[in-house]
Parts: sequence; C-alpha cells; structure tokens
Amino acid sequence: MKSNTRGLRCFAVLTVVLVCLAVQTVFTLPAYGHQIIGWGYNFYGQATPPDGNDFIAVSAGAYHSLALKSDGRIVGWGANWDSMATPPADNNNFVAVSAGKYHSLALKSDGSIVGWGNNNFGQATPPAGNNFIAVAASLYHSLALKSDGTIVGWGDNSEGAAMPPADNNNFDAVATGTYYNIALNSDGSIVGWGNSGYGAKTPPADNNNFIAIAADEWHSIALNSDGRIACWGQDSFGQATPPADNNNFIAVSAGAFHNLALKSDGRIVGWGYNEYGQSTPPADNNNFVAVSAGQYHNLALKSVPCQFLLAGDLNDDCKVDFSDFSRMAENWLIDCQTNPSNPACVPK
Repeated sequence: MKSNTRGLRCFAVLTVVLVCLAVQTVFTLPAYGHQIIGWGYNFYGQATPPDGNDFIAVSAGAYHSLALKSDGRIVGWGANWDSMATPPADNNNFVAVSAGKYHSLALKSDGSIVGWGNNNFGQATPPAGNNFIAVAASLYHSLALKSDGTIVGWGDNSEGAAMPPADNNNFDAVATGTYYNIALNSDGSIVGWGNSGYGAKTPPADNNNFIAIAADEWHSIALNSDGRIACWGQDSFGQATPPADNNNFIAVSAGAFHNLALKSDGRIVGWGYNEYGQSTPPADNNNFVAVSAGQYHNLALKSVPCQFLLAGDLNDDCKVDFSDFSRMAENWLIDCQTNPSNPACVPK
C-alpha cells in the first residue's frame, strides 16, 4: 500500500513521508512546521486530521490514518478496529509510520519495529532486531527493509507476498500492494513478487533510473530520476495512466484506484478513481511537502510559515541557528540597495 525508502537514510516515506529518497531538495524545509490536510472518503473520520503544526510524516491506510510528530510520538485517528488507530503504549522515539488496511507498523529510532492492530496472520508481529530502516504495512502482510539492503517479510504468505525475492540484496525501497510487492534496487531497477494480477508486479520495459516507488491494490507507480512518472497494472479508472503534465514530480503515492504525486513547486496532482473527491487536490494547492494516498482518502503535509518577523532568521524556520549562519556565509556580501530580494533584507 505504501512505500518506504533506504537510499538516503531518511526515515518516514511511504510513503512516503518527507520524500527522502525521491528528491534531495525536499528534506530541508524552510517553514516553521507542517500541518496535515486530509480529503476524500471520511466515514470513519480518517480524512479529518488532528490540529497542530508539528507533524513530520503521515500515512493514510484504508480506514484509519497515522501521523508522526516532531517529538517522535504517533497520533492515530479514524476506524479503530483491533486498536489499529491507537498508538502503542511506549509512544516515543518513532521515526516512521505505516498504516495498513487493518494493522499498523512503526519504526523506532533504534531500528526496531513495533506493530499493532489486527494480527490474524501475524502481520502485526514484527521480527526482532534493531537494524531496520523502513516498514510497509499491507492487507495481511508486512515488509521491512534492513540497513544492509535486504528485505524481511511476515504475515500471510499464501500468495508469496511475505517471502522476499530470491535476489535479496541492494534494495533501497519497498512498497506493498494487496497480495504483491515491488522493491527498488540501488541500481534504479524495480523487482516485483507475489500475486498481483493485471501485471502490477511486472516492472515496465524501461526498468532503470527509478528513485521512488508506490503500490496498492492492483497497480504500481514509480518516479524516474528525470521527474517523470511511470504507471502499470490495473487501469480501470485511469490510475495506471500517468498525468498529462508528466514532469517535475518529486514524490508519488498510490491509493486503491487512484494516485497522488507531488510537484517540485509544492503542488499536488491526483488522478484515477474520484467518487469521494480523492483524486482532486485541495483548493489551497501549494506549499505541500509530502503526500500519502489511502484506500479512498488522502493525507498531505503542508508547510506552515513562521508567524514572527525574527531578525536573523534567514530561512523562515522561526529560529536563529547555524542554518542561518550557513546561509549568511553563502551570501557574505549583503547589499540591500542593489539586491533587496536577499532574505536578510527585511523592510522596516
């Protein structure tokens, strides 16, 4: 359902998350904080996020949602069957979250995994160990990526989805569909396994230069290093057909029958099934830094600018620190007469 990445050692993708593997320009964010925007199917309240501007990652499941706060705590909302939306008791030091259909996974800063929710197939009982760097929760199975580039799977394996691929090494990202998975190799190629139908586990012919992946139900999506999107699998609602304006994308996320993609200018593009408005971006479509497509609803992180005019705050993060000194060093000669657009030139 969601994707998670290894390459740049940035936690929280799926998704996701703050789009670490997909683009190197996203994880330094000139903003005071990030609020969550939700839209689409909302019968269980899964598209109504909590208030606040201290969120750093989101994951939209089928009927529930998860978010990670900057202090390492998890917040959950929506349907709460088997307590899948209730964070674990030891709710601290988390760096990544993944909401499946009926269960949830989270990654701790020490590299260990915590699971909760429905566990009929053992999908919420993760393996022991503390060398994991990414997690992905699906319907009845789960995947995790280790720091050595190998994949571990657990839960329902009736379709082979919980068993890693034969050539299990050098992976940078994993994404789970319903009964299948895809994984991104460090060479930019994609590997698929399990039972997908519609060819969703079979990578495109031009299988190289990919930097991010996502999967759900019966279709898959990948982001190329040149900012273009490739889609394949079931296309009943156009979900496997890339958008017409196929360029400048920096992140992708797959829902059940729709997709979301984030542009480098902070705008969201959606396509596919739209009965609940899930393929229609929010009206205020700007300043987004992360997207997560659930089954029929979506979540996105939006930058919240600093509300204070703070002398010396050159990157608008509401504080004066070494990052401001670095920016000052890059522009050591500041002349507001000739260059009034310089961030240091604040009108009186």
